[in-house]
Amino acid sequence: MAGLYFDQFTVGQRFVHELRRTVLESDNMLFSNMTMNPAAIHIDHEYAKHTEYGRPLVNSLLTLGLLIGLSVQDTTLGTTIANVKLDETNFPRPVFAGDTIRVETEVVALRPSKSRPSQGLVTLLHTAFNQRDEVVCTCQRLALMMKSPAA
Repeated sequence: MAGLYFDQFTVGQRFVHELRRTVLESDNMLFSNMTMNPAAIHIDHEYAKHTEYGRPLVNSLLTLGLLIGLSVQDTTLGTTIANVKLDETNFPRPVFAGDTIRVETEVVALRPSKSRPSQGLVTLLHTAFNQRDEVVCTCQRLALMMKSPAA
């Protein structure tokens, strides 16, 4: 199992996730279409030419999905019960097709579940960077996690 159990996390623990992902124009178009988001800023090159960015922006919810997804293998793969809350999500810089995203995670809080003795709540602060090490997304995630079977 790649993910950690609740009792394997410690406050202050940091992860520099090895997996990275270059966002393609087709990823952005497919995601925008699948989520029924017709915003011209994401899918219309002619429209986007006349914006301050001069080209389409990657859909911010795709960026958020990558932020969480790139962290899963090292943290919650196979040991998470549910995402309880996504909080304090920020997009300080846009993402464009061709940008390569990497993620770092810090454990900011731990709390055993009061109603579920075999589970606990882990608060993770995820930060996504582009290839220039500029922060493009941050999000605090509250995950309900399994405790290790031996605990």
